[in-house]
Amino acid sequence: MINRTEVKIEETWDLTHLFQSDEEFENALDNVKKETSKLVEAFKGKITDVDSIVNVIEAYQNLYEKIIPISTFANLSLSVDQTNDTAQLRAAKVGQVMASISAETSFVTSELLELDETLLVEASKQAPQFTVMIQELLRKKPYQLHPEAEKALAAYGTTFDGPYELYNTTKLVDMKFDDFEVNGEKFPLSYNLFEGDWELEHDTEKRRAAFKAFSEKLKEYQHTTAKTYNMHLQIEKTNSDLRGFKSIFDSLLFSQEVDRDLYNRQIDIIMKELAPHMRRYAKLVQKLHGLDKMTFADLKIPLDPSYEPTISVDGSRQYMKDGLSIMGEDYVNMLDRSFDERWIDFAQNKGKSTGAFCSSPYGTHPYILISWTSRMNEVFVLAHELGHAGHFYLSHQNQNIFNSRPSLYFIEAPSTMNEMLMANHLLNSSTDPRFKRWVISTIIARTYYHNFVTHLLEAAYQRKVYEIIDQGGNVNASILSKLKKDVLEEFWGGEVDITDGAELTWMRQPHYYMGLYPYTYSAGLTIATQVYQRIQNEGNKAVDDWIKVLKAGGTKNPVELAKMAGVDITTDQPLKETITFIGSLIDQLEELTAEIEA
Repeated sequence: MINRTEVKIEETWDLTHLFQSDEEFENALDNVKKETSKLVEAFKGKITDVDSIVNVIEAYQNLYEKIIPISTFANLSLSVDQTNDTAQLRAAKVGQVMASISAETSFVTSELLELDETLLVEASKQAPQFTVMIQELLRKKPYQLHPEAEKALAAYGTTFDGPYELYNTTKLVDMKFDDFEVNGEKFPLSYNLFEGDWELEHDTEKRRAAFKAFSEKLKEYQHTTAKTYNMHLQIEKTNSDLRGFKSIFDSLLFSQEVDRDLYNRQIDIIMKELAPHMRRYAKLVQKLHGLDKMTFADLKIPLDPSYEPTISVDGSRQYMKDGLSIMGEDYVNMLDRSFDERWIDFAQNKGKSTGAFCSSPYGTHPYILISWTSRMNEVFVLAHELGHAGHFYLSHQNQNIFNSRPSLYFIEAPSTMNEMLMANHLLNSSTDPRFKRWVISTIIARTYYHNFVTHLLEAAYQRKVYEIIDQGGNVNASILSKLKKDVLEEFWGGEVDITDGAELTWMRQPHYYMGLYPYTYSAGLTIATQVYQRIQNEGNKAVDDWIKVLKAGGTKNPVELAKMAGVDITTDQPLKETITFIGSLIDQLEELTAEIEA
């Protein structure tokens, strides 16, 4: 792995779209401090009527819009190189400033909620652009603490973020992997190399050796990582108790605007009804690779061991445009801009965050992080992140900063929709049965396995963890490993050998520091699958409905957004139909395999 300073500039994103220089960044940081002081002076203790309500929200909106690029710049600079001292200190400095601003401006929410509700309702009529924001404020009212308590909690903002930062530092800075050896030959290992290459390696001996070496290194850090995670959980539990929520689940689901029925349904039905299909898929992989047994280390390998197309970054651009052209001209223009204007960081380097993500700062364009391996499945990863980018590209254009971001429950629907559209394009681009089998197997192994299995099993494990915390308990490495292993064994039954090291996958996922996030991948993909099938049947009418949903941003809750797209998530029918669809894809894989072998 090369250092960040050795990376070609064309493989990196361009953060000068946020700030042209460090000097401009520092000036912006100083400016928001001054703007905060002005806001406090102008409004603290003076919010008494409809006009002052509207004026303070407008002032807060202006301040918020200036804060976003500052935080984004600091976070993105650090995400591409966690070992960079300058980026580390800048991010820490910004965190402290933002915590201070949050504490100073906490009076806004407190004073608004102390007013008679009729004044807030009247303000929303006078300034309808703030209706969603005011409604959300009123929803929070039962859980609002005394103004001084809110201020104190806000001031501790960076401290409460400490466990997540410590997790990333342990994982991406302190954890150093030695080369691993197979038959006298040494091979390099790192987080990104393992998750981007070695997990997908065709050579069974190398793949399993990489898994063993990777797991052994994780194990050295299990107690520190568990202690860090338990600290985060206790912060969440304390916050839930202080605010008067009945349970930590209710607290974490509150911002998602869904109840526990929707949360539990995703986990319970998938654990029971998807498992038989995925076990069938695992047996097919075992057969085609001629494996003595199917182990956890083998689950992410491509179905066809001798057939996997490769793709360059430049080549992926045309795939994106062709596969997603059904979304319309404006969407395709956005795709072109993402490449031309360097919205995407493709590089692989030391210290870079693992996986892929899309950051969508209000007021500018989205940024995408990915570590490009040239494997064809990266097309699906990039399409996924461009789904997030396209969502916020449209919502930011059509909504103010308070209205643009939807519930976390819905956030993965646009991203997984793009994976489905890309798969459909690839299927229609060739009649070669091996290529078709590769596409369908990638839908299973990448789109559905990643979102309906990997993240769902994380959610099932996470639910068990929160049940312990909700009862006033604590967790350590032994407990976390046992819970994870139990979930893996329940889902895979006896079809997959849960080898040593599999239980440590709880150490690999940053999503655990983001509340009840993992289950939302399957929730989003359930919606996306249903809308995708609508598009296949109804064409432009369904696409137009979907574009309207993307433009709506956070102006509606998840049930309402899904309804706009023609999906009723108040019942289990969409989820059950999606599982049936996954089963039909595995049927096709078995049929194509029989055809190819014949």
